[in-house]
Amino acid sequence: MQAEILFDQVSETCHPPEGFAVEEIMSWLKGVAAEEGKSIDHILYVFCDDSFLLDLNQQYLNHDTLTDIITFPYSDNPISAEIYISLERVQENAAAYNNGNYYLELCRVIVHGLLHMCGYNDHNPLEKETMRNKESHYLQAL
Repeated sequence: MQAEILFDQVSETCHPPEGFAVEEIMSWLKGVAAEEGKSIDHILYVFCDDSFLLDLNQQYLNHDTLTDIITFPYSDNPISAEIYISLERVQENAAAYNNGNYYLELCRVIVHGLLHMCGYNDHNPLEKETMRNKESHYLQAL
C-alpha cells in the first residue's frame, strides 16, 4: 500500500515556512508510523489560522478555546485522518517554547497529530509527558 500524505492550506496566507521540505517530512512521518507499529493509508494536513481552527473546535469538539491542532481520525491502522494546524498558534508557541524556531515547532505539531493516530493522548500530566517525550524523540530523527 502506498502511503498518501498531503499538505494543504485554507488560504494563501496559511502557508508553511520557507524551506518546508515536504518530501523529507513525508518520509519522516512514514518512519514514525512504522516505529510505532502502524502504517499510513491517507493523512491530510491542513494549515489554517486561529479563526478557522477555533470554528472547528467549537463546532466539532464543543471547546471555545484556541488550539494549535485538531485531529479527525478515520482509521487507526492503517492510519487515515485529517489534521488541522493553526500556523498562528504554532508561531506563538515557537516564540514561547522553542526559541522562535517556527520550523521545529511546526514539525513538533505535525508529529503530535500522527502520535494521536498512533494511540497517544495528552489529557492528563502523565499522558502529556509521554507525548512530549515521543515528540522530542522523533524530532531528533528529522
